Amino acid sequence: MELEGRVALVTGASRNIGRAIALELAAAGASIIVNARTAAADAERVAGEIASLGGQAMAVLADVTQEAEVARMVVAAIERFGRIDILVNNAAVRTEAKLEEIDFQAWRGILAVILDGAFLCAKACLPHLRRSDRASIVNIGGLTAHTGAKDRVHVVSAKAGLVGLTRALAHDLADAGITVNCVAPGMVDTVRQVEPGHHATRKAPLGRLGRPEEIAGAVRYLAGPTARFITGQTIQVNGGMYMS
Repeated sequence: MELEGRVALVTGASRNIGRAIALELAAAGASIIVNARTAAADAERVAGEIASLGGQAMAVLADVTQEAEVARMVVAAIERFGRIDILVNNAAVRTEAKLEEIDFQAWRGILAVILDGAFLCAKACLPHLRRSDRASIVNIGGLTAHTGAKDRVHVVSAKAGLVGLTRALAHDLADAGITVNCVAPGMVDTVRQVEPGHHATRKAPLGRLGRPEEIAGAVRYLAGPTARFITGQTIQVNGGMYMS
């Protein structure tokens, strides 16, 4: 229960990796704001899972690309829990298309969720993170930001941008004692409408897909008291697919 008394906002937390992160941080004792854009029933279900295990959680619908909605979500969190100590920027959209098929609106749509959303959430949460004695931001990146991937120029660019944002924020917020790190999942066994093309051609040295809970475990560590000397880093969780 190393996060007991702490409050964590997890974006895109209604399913898959986001859900696993919300449950893992709750298991560590944190109260959770379960964010989703439109999946109200799924977000409420995750909050209910946490409550059934003895934790505290609230579901809040908000589009992270909209500054006013992000601000409203943060206000709701403060009204309910009185503080925010941990921000996990997990919300993302991952589509595949050839470059000539991606118009500017589609390009901006992906960057808005992944990169603009992380910026807006960090900015809105910052006054409250500054008041915490042990604040953390964890951005959820991706393996392909470092390796590239076919038909994902918009997603790869957005996820690579998160690495830069992580390093920049780590510098800017160090004087406040706020750590900022990025967790980059590899190929993870999640529920998807369409399986990514690179899953068919790549295989991790460990010989299997990752589990959402394994990504969540890395986030829990970075948000916890034993990771206070780690900031500006990207932690690869990918079964050995990326070694540098």
